[in-house]
Amino acid sequence: MSKPILIVGAGPAGLAAAHALASVGQSAVLVEKAERLGGAPILSGYAKLVPSGEWAKDAIGGMVRRVEEDRLIEVHRAATVTAFSGAPGEFNVELSDGKRLQAGAAILCTGFTHFDSLNKPEWGFGTFPDVVTTAQVEQMISSGQGVRCPSDGRKPQRVAILLCVGSRDRQIGREWCSKICCTVSANIAMEIREELPDCHVYVYYMDIRTFGLYETKYYWRSQEEFKVKYIKARIAEVTSDGEKLIVKGEDTLVKRPITIPFDMVVHAIGMDPNVENKSIASVFGVTLEEHGYLARGNSYANTAETSRPGVFVAGAATGPETIDDSIAQGHAAAARALALMRPAQARA
Repeated sequence: MSKPILIVGAGPAGLAAAHALASVGQSAVLVEKAERLGGAPILSGYAKLVPSGEWAKDAIGGMVRRVEEDRLIEVHRAATVTAFSGAPGEFNVELSDGKRLQAGAAILCTGFTHFDSLNKPEWGFGTFPDVVTTAQVEQMISSGQGVRCPSDGRKPQRVAILLCVGSRDRQIGREWCSKICCTVSANIAMEIREELPDCHVYVYYMDIRTFGLYETKYYWRSQEEFKVKYIKARIAEVTSDGEKLIVKGEDTLVKRPITIPFDMVVHAIGMDPNVENKSIASVFGVTLEEHGYLARGNSYANTAETSRPGVFVAGAATGPETIDDSIAQGHAAAARALALMRPAQARA
């Protein structure tokens, strides 16, 4: 019990794991590479979260404060793990800030990287200023400035949201579904309509995957209450006529070409593996799965385990994940690490 459990990454999963351990009297060392805790919801300025509807700054901010105020959690900001050796119960850890410590176990909550829309140039990002990402729209909303066209600050009258940007696209090496983008896009569409009731919002999709109980609350509600229009289509390119953005493609239901003008085009960007995953895997001696995420063990027998005994994983480090499920996985990883530290009690 004298050795802490190392947690790498202070997003929702890492914050949840740290709090879960501290709540049963287990000390933890939380290492975060950024200057601030909170992960993507805080660092990327998310607005209202799915499905709670709470503002990210309040919901995740509350998790941050809870961790920062707990005497059993030692926090290292702007730091990374540079060396990790040893065995379960007696790992040796070196941090980039010069700290050296021993840990009984480690939990990797290193998250994901937002897809960079520059890798989808035919859809206009980086060429036209009014082509933005869902993350940028979230920042507009959470900052209080409202949804505006970056080029001149005007309120858009027509907005297109393009789904699966950086997801389900073999041509650019992104074969996976990013799980939450459809639901987040429906939520953003409703937020735009709520702020700008005269704005027409169109969602262009291959398939809609508002999984589980999200179907009613987001997909149907966005259509029936907020009058968001959904178009099943294949988008070829986003260009400009000098005044408007032009979305070109095919309406795949009626098999007809489409060429439609918009004031703003939003890329629903997916989740990529953390760009540092190769380095993380090397430092911690764990394996990656085929797409570049951290590989995890069989969920039925080895929940939260990696290929290295004593090193556990949670959240979007293992693949696209929701915030709520990342938090649950953080708790699960904490339980597994605690069982390793308390083997006799775990068997009792």
